[in-house]
Formats: sequence, C-alpha cells, structure tokens
Amino acid sequence: MTIETERLPVDSALVSEAAALEPEVAEARHAELSGQIQRANELYYGQDAPELSDAEYDRLFAELVALEAAFPALVTPDSPTQRVGGAPSGTFDEVRHGRPMLSLGNAFSHDELRAFDARVRRVLGLPPAPADAPELSYVAELKIDGLAVTLRYERGRLAQGATRGDGLTGEDVTA
Repeated sequence: MTIETERLPVDSALVSEAAALEPEVAEARHAELSGQIQRANELYYGQDAPELSDAEYDRLFAELVALEAAFPALVTPDSPTQRVGGAPSGTFDEVRHGRPMLSLGNAFSHDELRAFDARVRRVLGLPPAPADAPELSYVAELKIDGLAVTLRYERGRLAQGATRGDGLTGEDVTA
C-alpha cells in the first residue's frame, strides 16, 4: 500500500530545518529514523511491547515526514511513511479489506491545521482560505491509541470484525 506523503500532516518549521541539511546528512538521518520507527512499529504492532511513548514516536515520525517533504527522493515504498499498522500475526484467519483501512493523522501545530484545511478545501473544490472561501466548521476529538478494527454488519447483525493489520489485510476477530 502506498500513502502519499503530501497528504500527511507536515510541520513547515521541521521541513525548513530538514531542507537546510546537506543531502548526505539527510539521507543518513532518514535511514536512522526509518530504522527507529520500523523497530518501534514491530514492538508496538507485532509484539505488543512498545518502548517509545506515543509522543516520542509522533516526534520521530513527524521528523521523517519533514525529511521526505524536503528530500522527495528519500521516499521509498518501504518507508514507514508509506505503511500503516503491521503484518497479520498468523494467529487468526486473514481478512482482505474491501477498501484500505488507513490510520488517522495528527496535527501538532497551526501550520498542520492550516494544511489540513487546505487539503479539505482542495478535495471539496473550494477556494483556499481566507479569500472569498466559505467558512468551514470542524469537530476535533482526542485521538486515543488502541486496536483499530472494522466491523461489518449484515441486516443489522455483526457479520465480521477484523483488525487493521497492514491496512490491506487484517485478522478476523469475530467472536
């Protein structure tokens, strides 16, 4: 599965810092961050034994997104920014999702909120703010980390529950 980096929240200050790096320094930092995040993902998703706090993980991930925004050649299909979740464990039957089950994004700055608004307006075909654009209202909720599942109902009854897995294939957790 591929996730377009331009759709991920990007902190413009982090992108500016990343853009100031020499390409070889950026490449080395990208490799280091990718390794740290891949290890954190394996511990979190695969072993249910996280070592990083959510805040630390989010900080590392935001830095990686900024590096890839500043140096697009660093984006590869196996980058943590291009994946969501983890591979199914093999403990349960696999379920192929009808549509990719993606992760929610975070916003940590006003710039990231403005970028989100710009993406929403672009998708809706609205002019950018603040021009003569209509005012949009948003509802925000705390993002609580935990198990992501999709539930499918048929005729009002639960037919199947499946974990997110890697976003394309999850595991059947129907009781």
